[in-house]
Amino acid sequence: MYAMKKSLIYLAVAACLAGCTNNKDKEEAENAKALAAATHEELVQAIQERDQLLDVMNDIINTTNDIKSAEGIVAINATGGEGGPSQAQVKSDLEAIKATLAERQKRLQELEASVKNSKSNNSKLLATIESLKTQIANQTAEIEQLQSQLATANQTIANLGAQVDTLTTNVQQVTGERDQAMAEATRQEDLANACYFAIGSKKELKEHNIIEGGGFLRKSKILPSDFDKSFFTQADKRTLTSIPLHSTKAKIITNAQHKDSYVIEDENGQKVLKITNPAQFWATSNYVVIQID
Repeated sequence: MYAMKKSLIYLAVAACLAGCTNNKDKEEAENAKALAAATHEELVQAIQERDQLLDVMNDIINTTNDIKSAEGIVAINATGGEGGPSQAQVKSDLEAIKATLAERQKRLQELEASVKNSKSNNSKLLATIESLKTQIANQTAEIEQLQSQLATANQTIANLGAQVDTLTTNVQQVTGERDQAMAEATRQEDLANACYFAIGSKKELKEHNIIEGGGFLRKSKILPSDFDKSFFTQADKRTLTSIPLHSTKAKIITNAQHKDSYVIEDENGQKVLKITNPAQFWATSNYVVIQID
């Protein structure tokens, strides 16, 4: 009887031990499964963080190229070069790059917070993020410098434009004064070289008060103070070389013209006055009267 009870006790203990062992194995299996799931989640997150970081790195490389291109364009605009984008377009592009850099800096900050909160806490990833943040800060400083250069260039160009406008105004004023002076000089020269001749019969000359008096043993007075100037034709001493008289008879009745300075010849049955020495012909007077009867 005792032996049977003892056997029953052994069986109960063995069953208990077997049950405990099974429960422990089950718990360990569940823990391993949970650990695997957690490890997989961390791995996925780490891969996502790495991919995001690579995207930002590629964006920064592209931005570096954009900045180098912008530097060349700003340099062209600063020197007043042509053929590139307008200053307004360059200004807009620089503002767009600066806004993009701010957005990437924000993405890096969010990624940094995510990495710090993750279980992996990857120190190398954090160091890379910090380096990229520094690059973006440097790029932002470069953009701000380019914006400053562009603003300075715009002001310089505006100042140069104002100077050009002033110079243009001065040139126009000087040109106007020069043209006016030249016109006045031409007018004065034309006046100095103006000459006048009157052709008419004795009767016509008297009617216009170009000659007056005359008669038996009396000389006619030529060009009295009130003679009719409208009867004279104006000409230029420099170009007047001959005067058709349209008459078969003609003579100069003014005494101012030297006889050696002209001749009166026949051409096709009509008299023509030819001035052979203009300087001598007009030396004493700018008026000559020719009587044709």
